[in-house]
Amino acid sequence: MKYKYLCLLLILLASCSSGKMNDSEPTAVIITAGQSNTDGRIGNDKLPDYILNGYKDNAYQYCKISRGSTTDTVTGNFKPFWPSIKNKNNPHRWAYDAVTYYWLEKAFQKDFYVIKWSLGGTAIDTAATSNSKYYWQADENWLTQNTSTAKGGKSLLLSFEENISLCIDSTLSKLKNGYSIKAFLWHQGESDSKYGSHYYENLKNVIAHMRNFLVQKTGDMKYKQLPFICGTVSRLNKQYNKEVETAMHQLALEDSNFYVIDMSQGELQTDQLHFTETSAEYLGIEMYNKLVELNIAGNRAKKVTLK
Repeated sequence: MKYKYLCLLLILLASCSSGKMNDSEPTAVIITAGQSNTDGRIGNDKLPDYILNGYKDNAYQYCKISRGSTTDTVTGNFKPFWPSIKNKNNPHRWAYDAVTYYWLEKAFQKDFYVIKWSLGGTAIDTAATSNSKYYWQADENWLTQNTSTAKGGKSLLLSFEENISLCIDSTLSKLKNGYSIKAFLWHQGESDSKYGSHYYENLKNVIAHMRNFLVQKTGDMKYKQLPFICGTVSRLNKQYNKEVETAMHQLALEDSNFYVIDMSQGELQTDQLHFTETSAEYLGIEMYNKLVELNIAGNRAKKVTLK
């Protein structure tokens, strides 16, 4: 009998120890960027029922976000997530990442942070037509001659990195158990369709620049292998370019930390540009499932199937 109770005590102690280890893990951070299908072009009335009916007060329970677009001032501030975009006439819209964050909430069951920068109609290539002539370009010569959109310049990438830097300084570095940036989520490429042959080098440079920036900012070499997860452009999109899609798959072959979600058959709205709610939900779930595969979605994480 004493042996039985001793075994039960050891199991209980092991369980408590495991719980403490989980509580001491660094807080997860996701970074997200791209153009309109990342920014959000679906009305919030078309959110999945489990989100629309699950959050009565229009705020996620654990997800905290710092987001920016165009000339937003870099603040480094976080607030509870709820889908919205920067548009005074119709701000209540969502993108695939709203679904990813929902399932991450279920997996983590504790606070996590998102840093997002997005703007519709924006390209990487400076020769392409890009909204307000803002670009994701990562060429070092071009960057040295330009400043971030938050400072009146043309670089979206610099704005994004400036906000990440301030988020780290003002909030993330002060968290009790520290933080760990888990992945970079990305959907972009439509606006680069006229220069598809350039997309491979352009996107490769964006990835390298972001990883190098994080290494320099944090001093942590693990960010040299930061997972980068992107969705392809639907082949039904009027701005679809095969070279853009091929570039993503080529990068996945060469870079063991680059992952592609196939959206080639993604349904689009009547504008032939933006995902329907079904496509956005699918992409959001597949982004989450990839995080589960990579064992960076929490110990409770299980894959989800679109119903």
